Amino acid sequence: MTELPKLGRIKKGDLREAWPHEATDFTPWLAEHISELGNALGLELELQSQEARVGTFSLDLLARDTGTNRTVIIENQLEPTNHDHLGKLLTYAGGYDANVIIWVAKDFRDEHRQALDWLNQRTDQDTEFFGVVVEVWKIDDSRPAPHFNLVATPNEWQREAADTVRMSNVSDRNLRYKSFFQNLIDTLRERNFTNARKGQPQSWYSFSVGYGARAQFAVAFNEGGGLRVEVYIDSKDRDWNKALFDHLMEQRESIESQVGESLDWQRLDHRKASRIAIRRPGSIDDDQKALKEMEDWAVGKLMDFKRVFEPHLDELAK
Repeated sequence: MTELPKLGRIKKGDLREAWPHEATDFTPWLAEHISELGNALGLELELQSQEARVGTFSLDLLARDTGTNRTVIIENQLEPTNHDHLGKLLTYAGGYDANVIIWVAKDFRDEHRQALDWLNQRTDQDTEFFGVVVEVWKIDDSRPAPHFNLVATPNEWQREAADTVRMSNVSDRNLRYKSFFQNLIDTLRERNFTNARKGQPQSWYSFSVGYGARAQFAVAFNEGGGLRVEVYIDSKDRDWNKALFDHLMEQRESIESQVGESLDWQRLDHRKASRIAIRRPGSIDDDQKALKEMEDWAVGKLMDFKRVFEPHLDELAK
């Protein structure tokens, strides 16, 4: 007789065992693991700051969706939702003119979930409200594992209808950009490179490096022709951007050896940001075969950049 496998028992854990205090334990943890929240929502979230000021109040987390450059606010609580936090959420959304509003809580009362659904129905297609329940689970006596459960999201059918109307006013060229980057994102998701889900009618798309708001990977069509993949260093602090660029520049020989070819190092002293790029010919107006070749090239270079640059950026983060 075949011996049956021995399986563990999944059980729900206590949030307060994982994070005893909301402000000093959970918020810093969420800031450090913001990509996990982004993965649940299909967004490329990049932290901007903790305890961001809004008048006399403090927003838990201010972030950015790197692919669309939208402002994201996150308010969290380790208790069931209440009116106080709903009011704060709307206050912070107005204070930062946010496009994506995320409320994370232990449980959602029906009236608060309905309030988010109503807001999603009444606001424009560029504004999204998410209600997220945070849970921890164990297998037998294992360490607790976090899980994000979406209970309120934008109505996709309505959003698609609104997008159809919006896209009717978009140029054919921008529609080609949207199609190119949608294909690129779909391929990168299969390779676990990104959490992004939706291409945009624009000539570029950025991806989080997981290094706070210090740098991004990006793919962009040049105005004068050609396609580039780059590390774009663009924090709020110009001096930091230049120092980070200089530190990487000191390791140029090793980095280019690992990438396998020379890179274009642009300190951009006349601007706040800096970039390190690699380029190839091509145009969004090329035929489908050429666009597919450009997509494959961009995917390969992004994977190379992730392999080579992320260890350097992680070392600096520590």
